[in-house]
Amino acid sequence: MRLVFFGSDAIALPALEYLLWAEGVELAGVVSQPDRPAGRGRHLHKNAVSAWAVAKGVPLLQPEKPGSEEAEWLRYQRVDLALVMAYGHILRQSLLESVPHWMWNLHASLLPAFRGASPVESAIVSGAKETGVSLMRMVKKMDAGPVVGVEKVAILGSDTGPTLRARLAHACVPLLQRHLAGLGTAAVRPVEQNGALATYTRKLTKQDGQVDFTAPAAEVERRVRALAAWPGVAFEHGGQAIKIGAAAVVAEADSAAAGTVLRAGTTGLDVATGAGVLRLLTLQRPGGRMMEVGEFLRGYPLAAGEILPSRPMAPLISPQPFPRVG
Repeated sequence: MRLVFFGSDAIALPALEYLLWAEGVELAGVVSQPDRPAGRGRHLHKNAVSAWAVAKGVPLLQPEKPGSEEAEWLRYQRVDLALVMAYGHILRQSLLESVPHWMWNLHASLLPAFRGASPVESAIVSGAKETGVSLMRMVKKMDAGPVVGVEKVAILGSDTGPTLRARLAHACVPLLQRHLAGLGTAAVRPVEQNGALATYTRKLTKQDGQVDFTAPAAEVERRVRALAAWPGVAFEHGGQAIKIGAAAVVAEADSAAAGTVLRAGTTGLDVATGAGVLRLLTLQRPGGRMMEVGEFLRGYPLAAGEILPSRPMAPLISPQPFPRVG
């Protein structure tokens, strides 16, 4: 089985490593995003998947927008099927039809829940107790194709975006072990999704790091965990964005206005919210390091009685597709 993999994010690396050594599989190439400028010097850097392909000696294509040339390359290479995970482009119909046994997507949710660009973070923010990876045949409509199988993963109360992503990445391997050999054959019978149950997510932005203390404490705490890697969650104080590294919900009610600092001490910074009290446990100033609140407060004035500003938090999940941007 000659196979090409489309991907750009580190979540795809365990699947790629499996495909490289899987019996009966020849990884004929990897298609990934072009190198992008990053860091203070804005030098070009490869993403995790591109770097992996170079290190392993796997042929690498990095088109700005995959199209007819890539479709022709797939046909020339006599590729049997393609796998896609976290690639970052919506693929054209001509590309989907360029391999005889279809393109198949590893999507980090239990479809039809959390279709779209941020299924991992959105699952945490939603308060879901379980998510997983779905193996789906790709169709023109985003994440709407029939599903071959799923691998379920529990969401722990301590999970951050990165810890959940790591477990979902490894969940791809048993899913492929069960179903890869049968893809495109009569042995596999994909099941159509129930579109009426679909929910949608969108691409994260820097503005998603704003905190709204008028929201329930539990929701803010989940956002802190979900967006830990990027963009992070921060509140404004003294003209600076103070990043929250960890928080906890305190099981007590308070009648103070949302955003009011109720207590500031070694155990944490307690802030009134729209429902319950949020205890901030670690904080970071711009250019500084993340600190326990007790240590942070020794060098930064933040006292009980102050009111921290709230900024609207745009929803990450919708029962309808989000408008495409750009």
